Amino acid sequence: MIDHLLNVSLTHRRPVTVRDSGGGQSTTWLPLGTVRGRVSQPTSSVEREEADQHGADLTYPVYLGPRADVRRGDELLDVVGGGRMFEVLAVYPPSQPIYLRADCRLRQSEEEGL
Repeated sequence: MIDHLLNVSLTHRRPVTVRDSGGGQSTTWLPLGTVRGRVSQPTSSVEREEADQHGADLTYPVYLGPRADVRRGDELLDVVGGGRMFEVLAVYPPSQPIYLRADCRLRQSEEEGL
């Protein structure tokens, strides 16, 4: 087990689609509690320009306990680490059930990179 290496508490949220009174639907975020994790250094960076805002999408591997119910599309919020919001892109169970790896995206504005 890697529990002794999981040094960050992450708020776990999952998107849920709900119908509204007008016949449409909207997405809301369902809080699922906290999970213990370890956020490693980013593995890649992709520059982006969107609506005249420059920045980068950073990909981070986040290691979790083997029973964490984290899925693609979920969000992990590191409140203590400056409020970083990680979007889960993919989840990889290893061959041995020792940990769970989630590749996550963090959007970084140009000002944050200073």
